[in-house]
Amino acid sequence: MRIADRLNKLLLYLALILASLIVLFPILYAILVSLMDPSEVNTFPPKLIPASPRWSNYLEVARSVPVGRYLLNSLIVSSVVTLGQVITASLSAYAFAFMNFRGKAALFALFMSTMMVPWEITIIPNYLTIRSWKLLNSYPGLILPFLATAFGTFLLRQFFMQIPRELEEAARIDGCSRFLFFRTIALPLARPGLLTLGAYTFLSVWNQYLWPLLVTNNRLMRTVQIGTRFLMNEEGLQYHRIMAGVVLFMLPALVFLLWGQRYLVRGMMAGSVKG
Repeated sequence: MRIADRLNKLLLYLALILASLIVLFPILYAILVSLMDPSEVNTFPPKLIPASPRWSNYLEVARSVPVGRYLLNSLIVSSVVTLGQVITASLSAYAFAFMNFRGKAALFALFMSTMMVPWEITIIPNYLTIRSWKLLNSYPGLILPFLATAFGTFLLRQFFMQIPRELEEAARIDGCSRFLFFRTIALPLARPGLLTLGAYTFLSVWNQYLWPLLVTNNRLMRTVQIGTRFLMNEEGLQYHRIMAGVVLFMLPALVFLLWGQRYLVRGMMAGSVKG
């Protein structure tokens, strides 16, 4: 390899490392602040490294707010919504990819047009519906409006359309029912798409703020994002505790993101380059 090529490669890696540090700086700084003494947080110029890590900040957060309950609520809501979206989106995507019926193209276009409707427009009708069903302060109230999504249908349809139609025809000739083909052949072949949709949905629901704030007023039904707000209200400007709470609430989503990032990238690439 020529010296010029090696130099270019070295510069490329340095640029990538610098860009990574810039992107990760907010997370790293939050972790460092969460380990600082209160006197260190308010110093000027601000310190980046705590003189002596103060792990008791996390214990103080756990005593001031029900961290375990908030994490459990978010975990239940995110998991059920993810499972629901995978089921409904896979069924509708299979229908649009494999089944022929009158008005299929128009119905799919209408289905996709709902992706252009901002979520904020539907908040009030959804809230009135949930309230009329007496589902405020409940898991169904947090979950039901998000069990189906046009984006999931679009994403999985792209994966189903890669499966040859001849494969389904051969299976049907051998006596395989349409649902059996969907469950035993189509779903396993579309596994990357299912994992992509699952990772995207879980992270989106985990980070929800407005909807859980609207439909819950019982403190034990709040989710992690609302819990962070409660921490700010109760602890005022004690940033070391606030950042300790943010790190605690962020950990599950961060682990899930690290696990599912390759599926997210793969799914986005598939959706962007395949018709």
